[in-house]
Amino acid sequence: MSEIAVTQNVESRIYRIRGQQVMLDSDLADLYGVQTRILNRAVMRNSARFPFDFMFELSRQEIMRISQIGTSSGRTQSLKFSKRVLAFTEQGVAMLSGVLRSHRAVQVNIAIMRAFVRLRHAVLSSRDIARRVDKLEGKVEMHETDIRLLIKDVDRIKKLPLQSEDTARKVKGFTKE
Repeated sequence: MSEIAVTQNVESRIYRIRGQQVMLDSDLADLYGVQTRILNRAVMRNSARFPFDFMFELSRQEIMRISQIGTSSGRTQSLKFSKRVLAFTEQGVAMLSGVLRSHRAVQVNIAIMRAFVRLRHAVLSSRDIARRVDKLEGKVEMHETDIRLLIKDVDRIKKLPLQSEDTARKVKGFTKE
């Protein structure tokens, strides 16, 4: 599988939960080529490496929400039946490389880190684009206001009575040639 395909495969497994980008234990186990229970057992043996901002357990509601989102892929359907689902932040995934020491784990971690970086750049880029659009919208609104005022002026000018040459006021001492 090419590096781009691996990165895209990883990106599709990154979720936004509690305002953070995370990966689920089952997805990580799949990528690492181990069973979820084995990955979780290794994490629990090294729990000091995984503070709450590196890893947290999902609530039943969060699990159900993710299961509904991922139903089309079928990947997250089994989450509904899991007793415990762990979510790892970017730092938690990086810490997994110290817990899982296989060659595959190292390669997968590199791909995951690249995917997180790509997503971060995409978010920053979209924020920049949103700021630019807001600026343009402000300018368009200003121009729309100017155009509306000009149209009102033109309407007022059109409503002014027209004076023909015949009805024009004659000034004494001047004659028409």
